[in-house]
Amino acid sequence: MSLAVSLRRALLLLLSGAIFILTVLYWNQGVIKTQSYNEAQLRPHIQKDHSSILIPLEKSWTYKCDNDRCVRVNYHRNGANVKRVSFISCSMTCGDINIWPHPTSKSQVSSHTLRFSVEDLQLRLDTPHHDVRRRLKLAFDVLVRQLRQIQRLEYASPHAEAMASASEPSAKSTDAAESPLAGGLFSSTFGSHRSGDLDSLHVKLSVHESDELNFNLDNDESYELVTSLDHRRLIVHIRAKTFFGARHGLSTLQQLIWYDDEERLLRTYASSVVNDAPKFRYRGLMLDTSRHFFSVDAIKRTISAMGLAKLNRFHWHITDAQSFPYISRHYPELAEHGAYSDSETYSEQDVREVNEYAKIFGVQVLLEIDAPAHAGNGWDWGPKRGLGELSLCINQQPWSFYCGEPPCGQLNPKNNHTYLILQRLYEEFLQLTGPTDIFHLGGDEVNLDCWAQYFNDTDLRGLWCDFMLQSNARLKVANGNVAPKHVVVWSSALTNTKCLPNSQFVVQVWGGSTWQENYDLLDNGYNIIFSHVDAWYLDCGFGSWRATGEAACSPYRTWQNVYKHRPWERMRLDKKRRKQVLGGEACLWTEQVDEGQLDNRLWPRVAALAERLWSDPNDDHDFDIVPPEVFRRISVFRNRLVELGIKAEALFPKYCAQNPGECI
Repeated sequence: MSLAVSLRRALLLLLSGAIFILTVLYWNQGVIKTQSYNEAQLRPHIQKDHSSILIPLEKSWTYKCDNDRCVRVNYHRNGANVKRVSFISCSMTCGDINIWPHPTSKSQVSSHTLRFSVEDLQLRLDTPHHDVRRRLKLAFDVLVRQLRQIQRLEYASPHAEAMASASEPSAKSTDAAESPLAGGLFSSTFGSHRSGDLDSLHVKLSVHESDELNFNLDNDESYELVTSLDHRRLIVHIRAKTFFGARHGLSTLQQLIWYDDEERLLRTYASSVVNDAPKFRYRGLMLDTSRHFFSVDAIKRTISAMGLAKLNRFHWHITDAQSFPYISRHYPELAEHGAYSDSETYSEQDVREVNEYAKIFGVQVLLEIDAPAHAGNGWDWGPKRGLGELSLCINQQPWSFYCGEPPCGQLNPKNNHTYLILQRLYEEFLQLTGPTDIFHLGGDEVNLDCWAQYFNDTDLRGLWCDFMLQSNARLKVANGNVAPKHVVVWSSALTNTKCLPNSQFVVQVWGGSTWQENYDLLDNGYNIIFSHVDAWYLDCGFGSWRATGEAACSPYRTWQNVYKHRPWERMRLDKKRRKQVLGGEACLWTEQVDEGQLDNRLWPRVAALAERLWSDPNDDHDFDIVPPEVFRRISVFRNRLVELGIKAEALFPKYCAQNPGECI
């Protein structure tokens, strides 16, 4: 009897213990999942998109191609004798190739298309360069993730840990042999095969000639994409001389694929040939993160859109007189005295994360601390540290006498501590972004009246020249005593003093496109980057943000304004002068922009710049008219951005998108 009682007690204890352990495991499972998810979010290459698909399924309409134009026809499933054709399927098979930016060479796609699922994708890497292989795997992972989102599949990452950051490559290498999806977005046993026209879609990336992964203006960005069908196996072969060209090939491949809402599958062409290379080496976007702070996620979202549009330079205007959000390793006082708040700052890890993320999209991050002007808040602690006045005219009134906009602040050109701080900042930036042949020193809107209060017996123009040359010398020291090949400064009345050597200095021309400085700078031998305020300033046209003084540049720059701007044509530059034009950059200053407006202020207007700088299509139309086929293509590209979670500005009423050509 006692034995039976003992056994019952033992069993009850075991049962209670088992229930307790199972309860703990159940609750810990949720905690572990949450922790894993948060860690994945912090990785630079695992940015999950939670934005809803904003483009609804359009089951009531079918489309037919008539004279290279899609015509909308009412469709009733019960009474229709023909299969419904979705708008995007019609758009992708009617008329010219629907890629943005348009390829520079004649490209061909077949009228025959094939259905498949993202599950059918496989990657084959054909390169002897280990680091190139690793980065191509990461770029392919991004492509697959975005295609899953386009296909309306729930994002899943059973092997999230396998998607290591660029600084932590996966232990498993991939050679020319075919393998399942590189990087582990999902396993090969994903589930039952969806009905389609393909058993597999093989993407072969071939890069043999160069192992170059560092950005420079001489990077070969050309690529060739050829698609061929072998029974139920589609092979997409992308050949390039560098990673950069192969990355652009992946962006083109992504645009050769679309979601058919009738089949609920992806579609692509049975055969295609694209040969492509950019017309301009520098294709940039500048974002000001001083006047308003932008999160790392918002910046990364912007960079992902840049990659799809084949832009290659993200100019990060990280500080200005309003705030100093960067936490310097050597001088944290700059952020302590200059940031809007503790939460509105960028750590070194933040900058590194953005930079590593951008590399996967073929985008270089160029950090700029504007100097000597636009340097106020954050620079006022020098006297407390025994370093003297690092900046002058800080918050001085009336501000209109001493700076372009409030608050004022201009670095002290006769304080050696100022140059040492700049040198340390340059060192940090170069360490965070890696080797480069181009660096931006600022130099914008220097106010000589500010300095005149302190140095009234000095040649103030010469003082500016001396400041820029000393800053450049400090940059060389920061770069291991190697001078960057190209040093960029903003244009001003001072850049034509000819004191800066034209063999190294590049001038970013922000003034009007008809200003004489455009011609003078070229005549003085400078290479230039166009950022004309009357065409490529995206902050213009939203009214004045202050009661006095000029605080707005009007009117609004439409995407057509951006697209039609071809300064090299309007200026009638000869071949020699054209070679001095490195490219162009759209600028978004953020006096009236915060994170809530970021996407629609940029897109799709930046895409218009991207095509202008990539292929620069010949334009036989009037300067004020954009061809109808450009409307058609940019409308489709805008919808692609929306599918990826970019809240791009609407181009026209949806009726116009559904009826191409009717509204133009």
